Amino acid sequence: MRGRRTRGSRPDGHRWVLVAYAVALASALVHWGVDPVLGGIAGALNVVFGVYFFRHLGFAIAAARWAERDLVAADVDLEGWTPSVAVLVSCKNEALVVDGMVTALLSLDYPVDRLTLVVVDDGSDDDTGALLDARAALDTRLRVLHRAPGSGGGKSGALNDALATVDAEIALIFDADHEPEPNALRRLVRHFRDPRVSAVMGRCVIRNGQESSMATTVFVDFLSGYLVNEYGRQALFELPAYGGANCAVRISTLRALGGWNPETVTEDTDLTLRILLAGQRVRYDLSAIDYEEAVVSARRFWTQRYRWARGHHKCFRDYTWSILRSPHLTLVEKFESLLFLLTYHVPVLCGIGLVLAALRAFGIGDQPVVGLLPLSMLLLVGPLAELAVGLMVGRVERRAAWRLLGFLPAFALSVWITTRAYLDGMLGRPYTWVKTSRTGGTSTVAPAAAAPAHPQPAGVAR
Repeated sequence: MRGRRTRGSRPDGHRWVLVAYAVALASALVHWGVDPVLGGIAGALNVVFGVYFFRHLGFAIAAARWAERDLVAADVDLEGWTPSVAVLVSCKNEALVVDGMVTALLSLDYPVDRLTLVVVDDGSDDDTGALLDARAALDTRLRVLHRAPGSGGGKSGALNDALATVDAEIALIFDADHEPEPNALRRLVRHFRDPRVSAVMGRCVIRNGQESSMATTVFVDFLSGYLVNEYGRQALFELPAYGGANCAVRISTLRALGGWNPETVTEDTDLTLRILLAGQRVRYDLSAIDYEEAVVSARRFWTQRYRWARGHHKCFRDYTWSILRSPHLTLVEKFESLLFLLTYHVPVLCGIGLVLAALRAFGIGDQPVVGLLPLSMLLLVGPLAELAVGLMVGRVERRAAWRLLGFLPAFALSVWITTRAYLDGMLGRPYTWVKTSRTGGTSTVAPAAAAPAHPQPAGVAR
């Protein structure tokens, strides 16, 4: 599977599928009646939720058993292999955070003659370009590319432009608000000794968890996502995802696949699938740590998670049949890859399950099959187990257990976000890449002394 123009290049929108669902439901209701049909749907949902419940539970057990030991394990092969690396960052209107990001990149522990730093000003209309040029004038290790406004392609387009200017073996990608630890680069590139590995993902940690209640919720969510979910997928299936930031990719593979796909708003998930379909592998290193900002409001949460959901839904539509036909994946790997792609469909099904549970309270759809497994348990207990283990492995203070309560409203909001994204995608409503807004309220690095503007607030302790 070469190039990026596969099924992803076809026009989006599947209205006929929604029509087929409606016709099938109406026909079933007429033929069998309301109670049997709704009971059957609820039973099918119980099976789906049961599969995800045990998947969540498996990840939680794997993380509880091994993740903490891996976090404190002795460093292996951090000095012995130094392939040439190009660090690429796309920035659009990032004046609030760009200085901390550049400072962190210039502090990466890696041989200077083996490292290239390229930051793209993607048509910014704030001070991002001027700040980057000022930093580049002070340190020749930093190269700045300026894209004209309206260049298109979003993050993918900016990264593809940067890729065309470098000659290296490995590309390391960060977002503009990210601040990696100095040893993150060495921890990531060591995995490329294995010729089967074409991408490596590190662990992202939220640095502004105290900034708002929403940021606190995202902080807990990231503990679950990186300390449990990604770790579990690596431990049980060796199928972690390339996450789009704090991650590295083999440039020869990337170029063979046609670069990042500008036709998707989740270029990371898209690239993960193309790497797997090409017979290569992704690895996860939870010790390669990088700090990023969480969204601080429900509106920003909506914007970010809508984009993630919209992109995952499209990837599912674009790549399902390719995954099922792939000669490079075992049956179990195909099944887990589809479960991964369906992650942002599950909240949509949860919404349907909640509606059916409400109808059952009024005696509608009250069939024995509904009682096989309690919907409420399967909707919440699996993810809560991951969140709880994330807090435990992350050694968060005891009072943080109360933060699990923030998961409930966030879950309800996610049901609505993903349902809206699903319907918009199926209806073919246009959508382009939208950046996540930053606040610049915290940093893990000291402000650059010579930075000409926008000094950063005092950093928080690591």
